[in-house]
Amino acid sequence: MTQPAVVAERLSKRFEVARREAGVGAALRALFRRDVQVVEAVVELSLTIAAGERVGLLGPNGAGKTTTLKMLAGLLHPSGGALSVVGHVPQRRAPEFLRSIALVMGQKRQLSWDLPAVDTFELHRVVYDIAAADYRRRLDLLTALLGAGEIIRKPVRTLSLGERMKCELIAALLHGPRVLFLDEPTIGLDVAMQLAIRDFIRAYNEEEGATVVLTSHYMEDVAALCPRIIVIDGGRLRFDGSIEALTRRIHPLRRVSLAADRIPDADALGRLGRLVLREEGRLVLDVEPEAVPAVVGELIALPGSRDLVVRDAPLEEVMRALFQRDADEAAE
Repeated sequence: MTQPAVVAERLSKRFEVARREAGVGAALRALFRRDVQVVEAVVELSLTIAAGERVGLLGPNGAGKTTTLKMLAGLLHPSGGALSVVGHVPQRRAPEFLRSIALVMGQKRQLSWDLPAVDTFELHRVVYDIAAADYRRRLDLLTALLGAGEIIRKPVRTLSLGERMKCELIAALLHGPRVLFLDEPTIGLDVAMQLAIRDFIRAYNEEEGATVVLTSHYMEDVAALCPRIIVIDGGRLRFDGSIEALTRRIHPLRRVSLAADRIPDADALGRLGRLVLREEGRLVLDVEPEAVPAVVGELIALPGSRDLVVRDAPLEEVMRALFQRDADEAAE
């Protein structure tokens, strides 16, 4: 039986955060007596991720996603619970563990600013003790998959954000990690570059069998890459399963859209479903699943009907509805 890539049992992380009011007097008082608040960033989080999975770790700002990734990568020590990544305790930072993982953070850089990226790659070859033949093979493979070409030989400060992210990924993967932690890898990138990064991550996962744990506020990244999602909010687990299962639970209505030469008025559409959008030549409705065939039959009879699409609600809306429901329950 294959060993799981990640096993967390009742994983918790608490921070002590100093607080004080503005002003010189408050600053002086804080020198002698600090007002400390305990923040529960992650609360008894339990999960198991199999080797080779692609998993999205989702949640609102401050939910504990990055804190969780940093504990998985060994950068933070848990305050409680047990954690194993590829059979190692991350915070011990054993050399074998460090050679088995990579952490890429879209808002941090590991490349030397004034040097070509290839110089950083060479440094990584020495640090990770990568055999010369393996290094050349992986560098050629990663460069080809990402279409990096000559950009790895240009000073990093001259690269665009998308080009730099390509080089960051190459640097992170040269040692052939078995687990890849990605924190907002496409943040700030244009649509074309986001697609290129997604295609690369999927190809690397499939060809190398590496486990991928991804956090992103771009739901397109998650929907395109992750068959499984883990949702946390307030540091607590809210959902673990497929996007389809979450959608059926939170937003079971199917979204029907089409274009037509003449769109009925809102009152006429109300009997078909919940009106999402009605504008000149275009219509979007949320429809009960069992009513979809009948509604589609009526809509395609509209004059000039075309471009009919039936799909689930976008993941952004499902997530917003989930967090709003949690907030409402907490308020009650």
